[in-house]
Amino acid sequence: MEGAGAAGRTRTAVGVTGAGGFVASWLVERLLAGGRYVVHGTVRDPGDAKNAHLAAMDGAADRLRLFRADLLDYGSVLAAIAGCDGVFHVASPVPSTYPVGDPEVELLAPAVTGTMNVLKACSEAKVKRVVVVSSLSAVMVNPGWPQDEVMDEACWSDVEFCRTTQNWYCLSKTLAELEAFDYAKRTGLDVVSVCPSLVIGPLLQSTVNASSSIIVDCLKGDHEVKLKLRNFVDVRDVADALLLVYETPEASGRYICDANARQVSDVIALLKNWYPAYNHATKFFQMEDEKGVSSKRLQALGWKFRVVEETLRDTIDSYKAAGILKN
Repeated sequence: MEGAGAAGRTRTAVGVTGAGGFVASWLVERLLAGGRYVVHGTVRDPGDAKNAHLAAMDGAADRLRLFRADLLDYGSVLAAIAGCDGVFHVASPVPSTYPVGDPEVELLAPAVTGTMNVLKACSEAKVKRVVVVSSLSAVMVNPGWPQDEVMDEACWSDVEFCRTTQNWYCLSKTLAELEAFDYAKRTGLDVVSVCPSLVIGPLLQSTVNASSSIIVDCLKGDHEVKLKLRNFVDVRDVADALLLVYETPEASGRYICDANARQVSDVIALLKNWYPAYNHATKFFQMEDEKGVSSKRLQALGWKFRVVEETLRDTIDSYKAAGILKN
């Protein structure tokens, strides 16, 4: 769908699933800021106060349309995507508690069926490109990968190993991404995926998401913190990566989106030094370090990323502004 703006510019419609979420909110902000896109965002309830930050964005009044949609309801997905040239499939279930009750109901079916509904709707709506937000979780859980080799886009998490070890979130992300590329191969739909590492950074939405809670726990001290080498990436850099692969004609296949590897203990030490007044974490659980990964393929397209120190400072500032942390 194209329409002329106030200055006569032609604008392209793009869809964003789960528009009110952590990553998707920053993507919507980027899409609106450029002035070139009309955004169709799917949310569970357009009138919910937790989506108020979307309506408050610059350009939202004229160029953001929120659609009530459930990814398991094909008709609602198609209605939101109709008229779009491109779609960013960002929405994905993340368990709020562990252990997961019924993984098929809570994670696997929503992730896989939801993704397939989005892709089929994109085919019906004749969408030109779909960017699927996957995860490093769909890359890293592979015990067969050589220990001394950095993981790249050729590495996939082992489905059977994930199932055997009941690593349900990684399994859901892996199955959804595999299904997406299988569907693309069968139908010719142009599908590109981005696999971010642990996404942190400033919040636009009013609620703390799963990855942000990891940083909150480091400063509040009331939850056990997992100590290991973790791969981090700034949410703003993820949004930039999604827009980059969408707008780059030669982009294809998978792209790992990772910026900084840091020991969680070093992150805690940094936060203690910067913000000594908080009740920093005192309960820890040592875990196996995450493997090294490479974002060279994404960087070759021109992607750049922030250093983790900048991300952490901006993250804490946003928590203070939102009242999640006291000043």
